[in-house]
Amino acid sequence: MKREPGRKTIVNIGRIKIGQGCPLVLIAGPCVIESEKQVLDSAAYLQEMTIALDLPFIFKSSYDKANRTSLQAYRGPGFRKGLAILKKVKDKYNIPILVDVHQVEEIKDAAAVADVLQIPAFLCRQTDLVLAAAQTGQVINIKKGQFLAPWDVENIIRKVESTGNRKIILTERGTSFGYNNLVTDMRSLVIMKKTGYPVIFDATHSVQLPGGKGDRSSGQSEYIPALARAATAVGIDGLFLEVHRQPAKALSDSANMLPLQSLKKLLQEVIAIDKLVRRKTVRG
Repeated sequence: MKREPGRKTIVNIGRIKIGQGCPLVLIAGPCVIESEKQVLDSAAYLQEMTIALDLPFIFKSSYDKANRTSLQAYRGPGFRKGLAILKKVKDKYNIPILVDVHQVEEIKDAAAVADVLQIPAFLCRQTDLVLAAAQTGQVINIKKGQFLAPWDVENIIRKVESTGNRKIILTERGTSFGYNNLVTDMRSLVIMKKTGYPVIFDATHSVQLPGGKGDRSSGQSEYIPALARAATAVGIDGLFLEVHRQPAKALSDSANMLPLQSLKKLLQEVIAIDKLVRRKTVRG
């Protein structure tokens, strides 16, 4: 299946439309499931806030962080228990769910709960994983690997499209820049948009310092708002944020999560920027 040059795709996620001039979408939630109560409380808080802001919202969290720096690092409650918790979120709040998958064996059951299957950055070139996820017919979020140039995502897109699935979104999450450091190249967002698929910016993983504390990653969360505003000004379709009530006490990615208390102000800012960018685009 050959994609038409310049064709722009709108991806439907439940009632949410993403891409081609649709309003900015928020993908947010805690990095990993720490408890059922934590996830349900976070989902309720985020839903209430995004309804008030008239901001389309997709909830995300992980049942297993399979790519931790250390063997001792917290990974999550596991596949079965974690999926059951995410299903409760979906059933109780009627929110679309995004979850990352790490093994082909997980995909069938994950697709029965999640509206979006995310291919983790470290695994974005794993052909069998990408094909199995795509074959479910669910929306596929491809996280561009830290080791890839933005134009390299075309090869991953072709793998998904080979199954007949064109429900694809692309996420930028920073590029390796020497040891224990990432940098965000705003050109990447423009280049990936040329594929015609919606582009998301992950503002929280982009400030991560992988392995920066030896046995775990560090981060520079103070730069999250600046990068989120800059990416929105470039013209992204969605913003990906990992959030937590007390990031310092989080069991995973504590150094690069945004405090929930800081979220509303940032969202108000990016919504205003997004409206300005879209108005300018419509006017030409």
